[in-house]
Amino acid sequence: MINMTQNAKEQAAALAMAAYQAAVKDGSLPEAEISAAPVEIPRDASNGDFTTTFALAASKALRKPPRVIAQALLDHMDLTGSYFASAEIAGPGFLNFRLDSRWFQEVLKAIPQEGDRYGTSDALKGQKIMVEFVSANPTGPMHMGNARGGVLGDTLASVLAACGAEVSREFYVNDAGHQIDKFARSIYARCMQITQGEENYPFPEDGYQGEDIRELAQGFLAQAGAFPGETAEEAWLTAMSEYGLSVNLPKMKRDLQRYKIEYDTWFYESTLHDSGAVAEAAELLTKRGWTYEKDGALWLKTADILRENLRKAGKKEADIEKLDLKDDVLRRANGFYTYFAADIAYHWNKFAARGFDRVINIWGADHHGHVARLKGALDALGLDGSGRLDIVLMQLVKLLRDGEVVRMSKRTGKAISLSDLLDEVPVDAARWFFNAKPDTQMDFDLGLAVREDSENPIYYVEYAHARICSLLEKLAQEGVTVSGEADFSLLTTDAEQTLIKQLAALPDTVRSAARDYDPSYINRYLQELAACFHRFYTACHIRQEAPALASARLKLADETRMVLKNGLKLIGVDAPERM
Repeated sequence: MINMTQNAKEQAAALAMAAYQAAVKDGSLPEAEISAAPVEIPRDASNGDFTTTFALAASKALRKPPRVIAQALLDHMDLTGSYFASAEIAGPGFLNFRLDSRWFQEVLKAIPQEGDRYGTSDALKGQKIMVEFVSANPTGPMHMGNARGGVLGDTLASVLAACGAEVSREFYVNDAGHQIDKFARSIYARCMQITQGEENYPFPEDGYQGEDIRELAQGFLAQAGAFPGETAEEAWLTAMSEYGLSVNLPKMKRDLQRYKIEYDTWFYESTLHDSGAVAEAAELLTKRGWTYEKDGALWLKTADILRENLRKAGKKEADIEKLDLKDDVLRRANGFYTYFAADIAYHWNKFAARGFDRVINIWGADHHGHVARLKGALDALGLDGSGRLDIVLMQLVKLLRDGEVVRMSKRTGKAISLSDLLDEVPVDAARWFFNAKPDTQMDFDLGLAVREDSENPIYYVEYAHARICSLLEKLAQEGVTVSGEADFSLLTTDAEQTLIKQLAALPDTVRSAARDYDPSYINRYLQELAACFHRFYTACHIRQEAPALASARLKLADETRMVLKNGLKLIGVDAPERM
């Protein structure tokens, strides 16, 4: 899998190291333990295409000014046969490299050679990774946090797979425990109010208040026929929870499919309880000495586990003592296991039973206090939760319309759900905007998301793809088609070469997105690629030029189309041919 940006970085580093060794050999520079030459891409293209800070980094070890070191490197550098046309010293001692035409030509040869696999790598080959995301309680409609987490998880899974990992997408269904009991009791209360009158049966203070609960109650009564009332409350709760889940879960699946999200596994919490896995995980912790009994309940020594982890991380004892560390209940005095116990068992299942090398959870920022506790519990089980479990915390979403915060749906008058959002905003726009940097709060502008102009980034990117398709179609009607062989050495203008450099950056961008668990890198890349293409298309004519140059530029446009399509596919967005 070809990565011409990485190839150039590695070659620049090798050239710098070879020059240093040559300078040491003839006595121009002293010998020291210098293992590598760091290479970066300058922010300002006027400073070259690649730069090494070797001279700055080695100045102390070599006891010489950086510019003296840089000059010695330049004096001993041989660029023959390399990707670089020249090298020069800049600033306090940077050594800047400028690319030769050969590199640009090889980029344009690599793209059609790899086709729809261009941008992928084997950086994570051999790793089995689970991404668990959304995992919304099935007690009501999915909300904006679920909408954001859905795209972040789905797109992160895509970039990890593009880097060679074996990736599994998973939804954890909380179909057991307190929230399901509350769900059933909420439906029951609405049934009682419908049959006996609201004034005759109080609704639970902590019950689910949404209109959807009333609709579920009406549906249940229609299905059940006779309803015996309060004397048989307990007998009806299981049936009501099962009915509610039978309605809500298929709707969640339909909404997620509409959102272009398909899961490999829907994992049900109830299976952990039914199989005894929760009790087994608690027993394992007990055998390892990490639990104790108090007031009839089973407690996890969470505070001790976290203190031990903090000490291993080098935290000072005085700072540790300032923290308000507390233990957690695993099994209540009534014999029921807590949600935390089920969560430990679930992650034990992920690692020990199903053999995932790494697990990534997409959680809301309000779960930040749960992260260290869960990782610590897995450490206590010997599963290296600190090293193998990664949590991506995403910040809140604020919906805006005309600059005003929106909390209610115009259509339903209720809090906006994922389904409501997709009724108002195209799916591609929703996926684009929610694929924002996860650790920042985002403003979702409903008006911007439906605009058809360059201010709307998804429209701007999709339009670039459609514009190229239209160009290819029109030229084909005139008898001009993309040639398999083109003279890329003719592409020498700044607009052409800037576009080619951006095309070359996709593989590095995908690897960075996977490394940092931040798929929004793909959005930013595509916006810049679209901008590079629009500038190229404005500055460089095709029809009016000589056949050889026109053919090379047309080929460049077609390869831009390929790369735009590959990038859009990674974030689950269509690449339209007409707009």
